[in-house]
Amino acid sequence: MTDTGLRVERKIVVVGDGACGKTCLLRTFHDGQFPEDLKYIPTVFDVCVKSIEYNGGTVELGLWDTAGQEDYDRLRIMAYPDADVVLVCFSVDVIDSLTNVFEKWLPEVREMASRAQVMLVALKIDLRTDPVANEHIERMYQRGPLTFEEGKHMARAMGIPYIECSAIKNQHINDVFLQAVSMVVDENEFVQEPKSSCCVIL
Repeated sequence: MTDTGLRVERKIVVVGDGACGKTCLLRTFHDGQFPEDLKYIPTVFDVCVKSIEYNGGTVELGLWDTAGQEDYDRLRIMAYPDADVVLVCFSVDVIDSLTNVFEKWLPEVREMASRAQVMLVALKIDLRTDPVANEHIERMYQRGPLTFEEGKHMARAMGIPYIECSAIKNQHINDVFLQAVSMVVDENEFVQEPKSSCCVIL
């Protein structure tokens, strides 16, 4: 599709439990590769910008990373104003992270960003086939990783879209943000009105 030269801005806020993979999701999308050097340090507040081509125009995405820990609740709510999309994330290897979507994250988002579109995002889906991770999950929860069906059921119950991805495998990362953009950028956003020509008859 021909680039119209038109540009719009949208704000995406990412929330979810601490260490569920939010920062790796954003870094992989922004940089195009998994941050191998990343050591886990709880994010307090981080914002980056990435432009993507969409339907013949450019969408400039403001990507807001947030802290999942309760200690940062008051700081995190500063990220919500003017959010266009909120990605509510959970990790398939932490069963409680999906429970917290329903008990904590969605209520917070509905209160603090009531006008934003919301999408549920499963992270670290590569761990479903990782024997070491599966052994750890079995010890912790006496069950296997969270399944696609469980995530889809939660999303359906909340009335929001659902998507899964893996940052370390760079699997469906771009799809997450393209779907988010499609929720808040009209398909005709970049359609230019044809210039009218007028003819005067004397």
